[in-house]
Amino acid sequence: MAPKLVEQVTTAAGLGALAGAALGAGRGRRSTGLAALAGAAVLGASELVARRRQRPDEIPVLPHRILASAAIAAPAGWVAGAVARQPASRVALAAGSVAGALGVRPQKVLLGPVVGLLAGRALGRYGSSPAVAAAAAVVAYRVTAAALFRNPQVTLLAERADAGALPFVVPLAARGRYVGTDYMRELADRTGGAYTRDARDVGIVDTLADLAGPQFDPAFVHPLVREFYEHTTRFTLDIVPEWRMWVRPGYLLYSALMARPLGQANVPMNQRQALRGVVSRIDTVDRGDDAPLVRGWIRSYADDDAPIYVGVYTTYRHDGRGYVSVGFPLPESNFTATLEPRNRAGGGLVLTSGSDLAHPGHYLTFVDDDRGELTSLAVTGFGETLDVYPDGDELRADHAFSVFGLPFLVLRYRIRRAQPVDLGVLAESIGQIGR
Repeated sequence: MAPKLVEQVTTAAGLGALAGAALGAGRGRRSTGLAALAGAAVLGASELVARRRQRPDEIPVLPHRILASAAIAAPAGWVAGAVARQPASRVALAAGSVAGALGVRPQKVLLGPVVGLLAGRALGRYGSSPAVAAAAAVVAYRVTAAALFRNPQVTLLAERADAGALPFVVPLAARGRYVGTDYMRELADRTGGAYTRDARDVGIVDTLADLAGPQFDPAFVHPLVREFYEHTTRFTLDIVPEWRMWVRPGYLLYSALMARPLGQANVPMNQRQALRGVVSRIDTVDRGDDAPLVRGWIRSYADDDAPIYVGVYTTYRHDGRGYVSVGFPLPESNFTATLEPRNRAGGGLVLTSGSDLAHPGHYLTFVDDDRGELTSLAVTGFGETLDVYPDGDELRADHAFSVFGLPFLVLRYRIRRAQPVDLGVLAESIGQIGR
């Protein structure tokens, strides 16, 4: 066997042994040892078969993934029973709930506790151990979810591919565990490019002409909308977040455990947070050699410069169409939104991932900088639409997000031209301070 396959099978066998020992615990050393050997043999063999049947750019088959999930749940269930002294029914409920939460899809999140509760009640009649309860609840949930929700949440697009083969992915990752507002400076240091903080009179795109295609004609865009995209730094933005009630508890947990520690994608939860003020700037990295200018749109809170998000904006053309790709750097990876431009009545511009074309969508990509390779997943259930339109002498924007067709957030923006600094007034003020 190839060295990588040997490593994968060995790891799976170790996990299987741990799961078998957890399932056989309490029945004597001999029984526990035999259960560990059986677990190692079963999961190791399953890994070997799954990997050999795996085709390029595919994930292992579902039965093996379900078996692996049960192997992870069993030791966790044993710990919950032996250390936390939790009964099997509660362990099953917790295991089903966690499995559902990992499913992300709202329907799956709701399904998890239901399956866990039913599994706990059924197993409680037979005096099953917490380890058995956890594994059984996870298996029951995974099988039920697979039967009810047949469209995949994620799809493996490419494994160890060249960046040129995935033009809809922004191949820029964070080297450390924290992204933060200095990401573009760190990118310049890493790539040897020329860094400009808070670049003047630049936009998130170079020109809307790069986006022309069958669904979008730049000639019909209102001049103010065009100016905003091509000269974004001339404008200030006020934001009002509108979260759906059902997603708020999950987002609060995500914000505390992931967004703030990562320094990325920490959207205001409510208007009170938004009233802290939002500072917006564009940092650039010029890599020379005819390479396109890297534009990072950075938004942070005005009171402490805590990052809201760091997005790297790029455009590209494919089959006579232009697209906007926004990459959000993550540790060793990137989450990219690729959006199709469309004209809007009244001179507005819509960017959307809701398209029948192949490229628009959302992609989670592991970036191997040393080898210049990408391993990319398509996040098929995520939806996004940005609608920018003129409103008198200002602009409005509605940035809507959904997951599996369920809306969960709309960011409403008021976009105004920044007030230019009056140099005469500034000089007079400085003179008064001097006196």
